[in-house]
Amino acid sequence: MAPPPALARRLGLGDAVGLGLGSMLGAGVFAAFGPATAAAGPWVLLSLLLAAVVAWCNATSTAQLAAAHPLSGGVYLYGREELGPWWGFVAGWGFVVGKTASCAAVATTFAAYAAPAGGERPTAAAAVVALTAVNLGGITRTARLTRVLLVVTLLALTVVVVAAVSGPPAAPAEPATAPDLLGVLQGAGLLFFAFAGYARVATLGEEVRDPERTIPRAVTTALVAAVVVYAVVGAAALTALGPAALADRSAPLAAAAATAGWPWTGAVVRVGAAAVALGVLLALVAGVGRTALAMARHGDLPRSLAAVHPRSAVPHRAELAVGAVVLALVLTVDLRTAIGFSSCGVLVYYLVANVAAWRQAPDRRRYPRALPVAGAVGCVALVLTLPARAVVTGLLVLLLGVAGRALLTRRATPPPTPGRPRGTR
Repeated sequence: MAPPPALARRLGLGDAVGLGLGSMLGAGVFAAFGPATAAAGPWVLLSLLLAAVVAWCNATSTAQLAAAHPLSGGVYLYGREELGPWWGFVAGWGFVVGKTASCAAVATTFAAYAAPAGGERPTAAAAVVALTAVNLGGITRTARLTRVLLVVTLLALTVVVVAAVSGPPAAPAEPATAPDLLGVLQGAGLLFFAFAGYARVATLGEEVRDPERTIPRAVTTALVAAVVVYAVVGAAALTALGPAALADRSAPLAAAAATAGWPWTGAVVRVGAAAVALGVLLALVAGVGRTALAMARHGDLPRSLAAVHPRSAVPHRAELAVGAVVLALVLTVDLRTAIGFSSCGVLVYYLVANVAAWRQAPDRRRYPRALPVAGAVGCVALVLTLPARAVVTGLLVLLLGVAGRALLTRRATPPPTPGRPRGTR
């Protein structure tokens, strides 16, 4: 049987870092510090550090696996290769379902900043169509547009930080008491998902040049850069507003920038938030499409989605399918409050990555085995801090996928030959 059509290796280190950082500096940077501070109080930067440590453990596992398996699919592929088909399916299903919902939510977030009142749905739909078209044009176009949007985002965040430290400092807060462990963990759980984009490089592993060197370097560089940006932004917002006011703001960075009294900071924040939402949506659609491609190659999704366009070298059918589903969700469902299960799916995805990295042979290991153990423990701990409704919804979605695959596998398995035990030749 002929091998499946392959994608083209067109991404260098700079492209990979840009895609990873563009995914991590998501819309959460403009909103996550409010609810995280509400949970952790003045210790929100400790939550950020804890989230970064868990993300680092997961990132090393992902990078180690990606170097050994430089093909599209991310943890879906790694779970299959290192642990077995069912492990891979659970990771892939959680990623595809959760991140498809996230795509629609991110498109809605973009429209909330960019569209006039009443035009949110058409604007979100137009963004989905336009970015799907960019992805269909080839991975190099995706990388170039991601870099442009990343520059706009970083400029907007720079303005926010300068404005926040230029305004009058917040009133002195009461001396901080000992940190509340549960609150710090909840804050870390909210901030962790700001870093989840580092896996985007791994899902594009089949399109990276010299993947054994490029992917680990790109993942590490993008994660370190994101931690620095989040720490600077969080410290500036905390200084400008103080813990109580920061926790009470639905748009904390806009409020922090407004303390300088500059009339144009609100417009800058809107532009930055819109740009970052577009960057995340662009990378998400590309990542989900590549995971769908890998699942289709193994029969866990319709095999027709495994097609690769001969000219642009992208999984065009998978990209179109993802874009169509996201478009339908954007036009029919309000997902801003309905995607809690995505958080559970992401943590299950990384849990599989850590188990797979722990099981890797010694000659393929780049990092100590303690790191995937710490990453797995961190994933479980953060799942336990999520709202019960989100966990139950996430587990139900995963179980529905498992049940569907079990049914299809059973139907595809030929019955045993009469008079001969099953499994004999």
